[in-house]
Amino acid sequence: MLPFKRSQRVGDLMREEIADIIMRKLKDPRLGFITVTGVDVSDDLKHARVYVSVLEAEKRDETMKVLASSTGFVKGELSRRIRIKFLPDIMFKLDTSIEYGAKIDRILKELKEKGESSS
Repeated sequence: MLPFKRSQRVGDLMREEIADIIMRKLKDPRLGFITVTGVDVSDDLKHARVYVSVLEAEKRDETMKVLASSTGFVKGELSRRIRIKFLPDIMFKLDTSIEYGAKIDRILKELKEKGESSS
């Protein structure tokens, strides 16, 4: 048996290709700095959630709207690059895990500083 499920392998391939499509093919000036952090593909390969992180907080909403409107274009480009019988439907989601990690890091630093100052 293979070490990974097919949906995971398809998701990894889609993540690489979608990141390349966004970087090289989407020419919209409203897009902020985007990082494709992951793709979750359902086990039946019908749906895919593409998680993106946007660096500039003030451009998040606009960037997500642009990505949602360009879903058809991205799917068309993917169909040319990935040979699969049925390409999953794509839905872009905002990934907040990087912000969450930074928040935890900031809290830990504050606790460490309080501990050092009280000693």
